[in-house]
Amino acid sequence: MHAVGLFEAKTHLSEYVARAEAGEEVIITRHHKPVAKIVPFVDKPEPVLPAVPKFVQRTFNMGVPLVDLTQANKLVGELDDQEFIKLTARLAHQAKP
Repeated sequence: MHAVGLFEAKTHLSEYVARAEAGEEVIITRHHKPVAKIVPFVDKPEPVLPAVPKFVQRTFNMGVPLVDLTQANKLVGELDDQEFIKLTARLAHQAKP
């Protein structure tokens, strides 16, 4: 990295642009304080979006729920823990083929 004064940068701008093209960064100072930087121009590639897993795609647009979830959550909330565990086990057992 190379630092030059503003007057020097104005006088030899093409030289410093050529340095930036070669990959060097040039700091421009005014009264010994950095105020600007000449850097190589790099086109940023389009960001690559991560692939969405298939399970997210399948569950994202499932439409209207088959049950009223508000009512189901209310009913489950009224159960005590032991009743909920028994209900879950019974439903899991019924779902097995």
